[in-house]
Amino acid sequence: MTDLSNHPPSSRPLRAGFSGFLRTYYIYFVLVAVVAVLSLANLDQFALFERGNFLNKRNIINILRVSAPLLMLAGAFTLLMVSGYIDLSVGSTMSLSAVVYALLAINGVPFLACFGLTVLAGIGLGAVNGFLVVRLKITPVIATLITLSLFKGIALLLVQDGVSAIKSIGEQRMPGWFNDYGRDAVLLGLPMAFWVAVGVTLALIFAQNRTLLGKYAAATGGNPVAARLSGINTSRVVFGLYMLVGAAAALAGIARSSFMSLGDPLSGDGMELSAILVVLIGGTAFSGGEGRVLRSFVGALIIMALTVGMLTLVPAYYQTLVIGAALLAAAASNHLISRKEGMA
Repeated sequence: MTDLSNHPPSSRPLRAGFSGFLRTYYIYFVLVAVVAVLSLANLDQFALFERGNFLNKRNIINILRVSAPLLMLAGAFTLLMVSGYIDLSVGSTMSLSAVVYALLAINGVPFLACFGLTVLAGIGLGAVNGFLVVRLKITPVIATLITLSLFKGIALLLVQDGVSAIKSIGEQRMPGWFNDYGRDAVLLGLPMAFWVAVGVTLALIFAQNRTLLGKYAAATGGNPVAARLSGINTSRVVFGLYMLVGAAAALAGIARSSFMSLGDPLSGDGMELSAILVVLIGGTAFSGGEGRVLRSFVGALIIMALTVGMLTLVPAYYQTLVIGAALLAAAASNHLISRKEGMA
C-alpha cells in the first residue's frame, strides 16, 4: 500500500491545480498542435501562408466557412448532453430543415420569412423529441433514433420524384439571394452564416455561465433526483433543451443549404456522430453534469481542420483512419486528465 506520508500535503494542491489547468486548457493545446502539424506537413513544398499550405488565408477562410453548420450545433448539443440526454436525430433535423428552407425559397418566399419559418420548424422537430423523451418516457437513444428515420423520410418525401434535391430546374430557379447567407463575405472574408454561428455560441456561453438554464442543465445531468428535490422542473429543462437543439439544427441546415445552393435531404447524414465527437473532445461527460460550450466550439474547429487539412496530405482511403486516430487521442487525453483530477 502506498505510504501517503511520502507525499507532502503542500504538493497535493499543486498537482490538483496542474490537473485542473490541463483539463481546462488541453483542448486549446490540441487545436494548436493540429494546426502546427498540418502547417508543417508540406513545408518542403509550400512556405508558410503560401497557397497550398494549411495556413494560407484562403484555406483558413474556407475551413471556417464550411464549419458553420457544425459550429451552430456544438453549443446546443453540449447543453443537452450536460443535462444527461442526447439527440441522435440532429442530422435528419438538419437535412429536413435544409429541404424546407430551399422549398420555401424556390417558391418565392422572402429570405427573412424563409429563415424564420425554418427555425420554427426546427424548434417543432425538437419539441417532438422532447415529447417522446419527457412525456412518453422513451429512452433518448431509442426516441431520437426513431425520429432520425422519421425526419429523413419526410425530407425525402418533400423532394419531387426524379430529382435528388430541391434545386434550380428548368424555369423554376432559386432566388439570387439564396447563396448570400452561406457564401458571401460580410466580415473578414467570412459569410453571415459563420458569424451567426459565433453569435449563437456566445449567447449559449452566456446562458451556460450566467443564467438558470446552464445551472439547471448541469444539475439535471449531475444528479436528477437531487435537482427535482431542490425544486427544479427537470422535465421542462430537458424539453426546452431539445427545442434548442432543434433550432440549432435548423440553423445548421440553412447554412448548409445556402452554401450548397440546394436543399439536399441527405445533407445532414453523419452530423449526429460529428456532434457527439465534438462535445466529447471538448470534455463533456457522456453521462451528463459536466461540459463547456466554448470547449465544444474549439472541438468543432479541430474536427473541421482535420477534415479539410487531410484532403491534401493523406490518400482518401486513409483520411477516416487518420482523423479517427486523432480524435481518439484527444478523447483519451481528456479521460486520463479526468481520472487524475478525480484521484488528486
